[in-house]
Amino acid sequence: MAKKIAIGGDHAGFDYKERLIGILKKEGYEVRDFGPYTDASVDYPDYIHPLCEAVEAGEFKQGVLLCGSGNGVAITANKHQGIRAAICWNEELAALARQHNDANLISIPSRFVSFELVEKMVFRFLNTEFEGGRHARRVNKIPC
Repeated sequence: MAKKIAIGGDHAGFDYKERLIGILKKEGYEVRDFGPYTDASVDYPDYIHPLCEAVEAGEFKQGVLLCGSGNGVAITANKHQGIRAAICWNEELAALARQHNDANLISIPSRFVSFELVEKMVFRFLNTEFEGGRHARRVNKIPC
């Protein structure tokens, strides 16, 4: 059974999103694209809220967010109680987001990183396990 991934963002992340979907599918992932579906200017919450609701409902364990700075989509996603979206701009942060924070979404600043780095970060994020232990105690204290 293919691992399911949710992906979405805004117009600034559209090109990277489209390229990443192709690579993920080639690697055997089942990908649901929450949009946007063109590079025309959009309001990212219209795409991020449905993506987060699907993750919270258990349809997806992990997902990828792409926007210009990574901030808007991460702020929106983190309004959801069941979401831990981490902005990452290098591979080490992608791994630590999983290992220490049990992040379920990686948020990527498309305007500030190369696509080659995006690909490395995403696969590092998707293939890194949560360490649990003292980190689980901290993660359990996050929800308000």
